[in-house]
Amino acid sequence: MSVKERIFHSVLFEGLALLIVVPSSVVLMTAETVTMTWLAVAMSLSAMVWNYIYNLGFDTFFGHQRIKRGLVMRIFHSLGFEVGLLIATVPLIMWMLDLAFWPSLVFAVGLVFFFLIYAIIFNYGYDHIRFRLVEKGSPSK
Repeated sequence: MSVKERIFHSVLFEGLALLIVVPSSVVLMTAETVTMTWLAVAMSLSAMVWNYIYNLGFDTFFGHQRIKRGLVMRIFHSLGFEVGLLIATVPLIMWMLDLAFWPSLVFAVGLVFFFLIYAIIFNYGYDHIRFRLVEKGSPSK
């Protein structure tokens, strides 16, 4: 993927996630909408930067033909990404929601479980739509 497409992928991924996570988190955490929105945006921006770096490295190491990645590879990919992001986000959650470590960790782990499933579904769909629109239609194929 080009730099432009990687940015598009990240923004689309995070934008759709925000539409799901913010309302759900406001209800589950009984936090104010404004606070949860700022937290979600801060986490989203962190995730986009991490996403770009992580996927660039992952593609370099495991190859650029994403359509050939099976379920096990996609699970491995998602786990690695989420563990790295978890390390960065727990302190942010503690600070913005004024929570202790354990409640912040539980909230972050809940987000990890959501994003593990979401990332697999989103990336599977994105890769297959991309293949149909971009790669399959390429004259060099």
